[in-house]
Amino acid sequence: MTWNAPPVDGPSPKDRFVTVFGRKPVLEALADRDLRVDKVVLADNARGAAAREIIDAASARSVRVERASAHRVKVLAGNGKQDQGVLADVVAPRMRRLADALAENPASVLLLDGITTPANVGMIIRTATAAGIEGIVVPRRGVASIDPLVVKASAGVAFHAPILRCYTATEAATELRAAGYPLFALDGSARTGLFTADLPRRAAYVLGGETDGISPEVRASVTAYLSIPMSGGVESLNVASAAAVLCFELVRRR
Repeated sequence: MTWNAPPVDGPSPKDRFVTVFGRKPVLEALADRDLRVDKVVLADNARGAAAREIIDAASARSVRVERASAHRVKVLAGNGKQDQGVLADVVAPRMRRLADALAENPASVLLLDGITTPANVGMIIRTATAAGIEGIVVPRRGVASIDPLVVKASAGVAFHAPILRCYTATEAATELRAAGYPLFALDGSARTGLFTADLPRRAAYVLGGETDGISPEVRASVTAYLSIPMSGGVESLNVASAAAVLCFELVRRR
């Protein structure tokens, strides 16, 4: 099957690396021999014992250390309050662009749309990876960045998860539909239940944000909505909990 993807933004370093920042997360990454660290970036005003510890740890792993302005480190980290003047780019072997992954026709894909709580993103990544989901689309815009908080919530799984990158969820929805994927979205008011729905083997599933749910732009691409049966007066589940129910229902069907 061939398809023509819509125009998308160009490649980004964030399509290949998980960037961790702060002294402790960087030292932990350097100490983990199962992780390959591409480089460490240290602020040019970082001196003293803390900076020397990082430099020595990087040297022990033969990881290059680059110096940059403190402002540049903040920009690269994307977090102006917690970078502590240092970051590291950790190679994520299964992370790649959504457009590249679609050429291999992954069977099941999750699309995160507007999920901004790092704990939720991390838990979804961990759960989906454990369930064998073949792609987790984490857009660079509109979703919590894959930072130390997300890595911690995933218990380190984020480094090895099949994360697919794109610029926005809207762009991802367009690419998925162009590649022939129906998009199913979880919605508590949907008449069709997740456990009884007729789901194709090859499909994408949208998980909306904590407050606003699925964005109007992505809703325009949704094929059908699915609900998780609730009782006891409970209206809905936390998005990470709903993702777990969805992922392991897909496991059950397999």
